[in-house]
Amino acid sequence: MEASEAEAHKVSQRLRLIASVPTAETMDLKITPKNLDEAYSTPILQQTFFWSRVKRRLGQEAAAFELMVRNSDIYTGIGGYSYTHADLILYFRYLNRYNYVAYCPYGPEIAPSTEKQGVFLEEISEALKSYLPKGCMAIKYDLNWESHWVDEDCFDGSGDWTGLPRRELQEFHLNFNTCTRNLHKSNSNILPANTIMLDLRQSEEEILQGMKPKTRYNIRLSQRNGIVVKPAGLESLDIWYALYTETAMRNGLHLNDISYFKSLFVPTLGNKDEEESVHLLIAFHGQTPLAAMFLALSSFRATYLYGASSSTGRNLMPTYALQWEAIRRAKAAGCLDYDMFGIAPSADTSHPMYGLYRFKKGFGGSIYHQLGCWDYPIDEISYPSLQAYEMSLGGYYL
Repeated sequence: MEASEAEAHKVSQRLRLIASVPTAETMDLKITPKNLDEAYSTPILQQTFFWSRVKRRLGQEAAAFELMVRNSDIYTGIGGYSYTHADLILYFRYLNRYNYVAYCPYGPEIAPSTEKQGVFLEEISEALKSYLPKGCMAIKYDLNWESHWVDEDCFDGSGDWTGLPRRELQEFHLNFNTCTRNLHKSNSNILPANTIMLDLRQSEEEILQGMKPKTRYNIRLSQRNGIVVKPAGLESLDIWYALYTETAMRNGLHLNDISYFKSLFVPTLGNKDEEESVHLLIAFHGQTPLAAMFLALSSFRATYLYGASSSTGRNLMPTYALQWEAIRRAKAAGCLDYDMFGIAPSADTSHPMYGLYRFKKGFGGSIYHQLGCWDYPIDEISYPSLQAYEMSLGGYYL
C-alpha cells in the first residue's frame, strides 16, 4: 500500500469510529465578553491577562471572553447537566488598516474529546462573530490540543514520529460532524506545535537521573568550569540583546527589535495578585556573559521562552547550566511542569530545528505533539490573501 493510500485508510478507520458516537446538532454553549483583568489563572501564558499587557505594550489589542459549555456536549461518555467555565483571549493582528486576524494563541484551553473538537471550534467561532470588530478575515486557533496522529500507527520502527498526513485529510478529520466544514489548516504554525514537557513533581535527583548521561555530565562540567547563572532585570537587556543578535545571525533567524523584549518586563499591578511573570537569566564565566534565556512562570507551568548564546566559550557548557538553573527555579516556585517550548517533530537530522531537538531531548521529559494552527474564515473574499501572506512568514513568534 502506497503512503497516500495508507494515510487515507488510516483516516477512514478513525472516521468510522467517530461516526459511531452520537453528536448533538448544536452545543449548549454560551460566550460572554469580560474584562481582560478578570481572566482566570491558567498555565497557558498566552491566555493570561499578563500576556495581554505584554502585547498591548507592542501595540496589539486583545479581548477576553468567558465560555460556558455543557460537559455532555464536549466529552464522550459523560451525561448530566454540569458545565465547564473557561476563558478565551483573542489578539487582533492587523495586516493593513482594515483587515485583521482574531488570533487565539494556544486556546481554547478546554480540550474536548477528539470527535467533538471540530464542532466545538465551529460553535465558538459562530458565537464570536457578533463580537468581532468589522474587518475580521478569520479566527485563527493555535491549538495546543494533542495531535490526532500520535497513536502507535504514527511511529516507525525506531520510535520516531512519522508526522502528519496530507492537509486535506487533516481537514476532513477535524471538520467531521461540523455544519459548515469551514475549518482550514493554516499554511504555517505561529507557536511551536511540538515541544517537550518535563515533570517537576520529581525530586532534583530524579530529574537529573531522567536526563541523558551526556546532558547530566555537561551540567556538572559547567559547574566545574565556574559557570554562574544570575537573575537579571531590565538593566541587563543590552547583554541579552547582544547574545540574541549573535545567535540570530549565526542561525539565520528572524531578528526582533530590542523593544520586543523590553515589553516582557511588565510592571506588577499593585491591585492584582498575578501568578504570571517573566525572568531573565544570564550565565557568566567570570564577568563574561556566555548565554541567556527568558523563563516564564504561569500558574503551575514554567516555559522556556527564548534562549541565546555566544559563539565563544561553548566548551564551558553555559547553556546546560542555564537550563538546569531554570528548572531548579521553576521547581522552587511551585511549578509542576516545564515546557521546553519548541523542537523538531522527530529526530530528523535534516530538520532546521534538529539541534534544538537534540539539546532539549537530553533533559528528559516527554515529547508532546500539538494540532497547531487552524483557521475559521470569516470573510471568504479576503481569506486567500491571508493564506498568501502566511506563506511568506518564517519562524515562530509569540
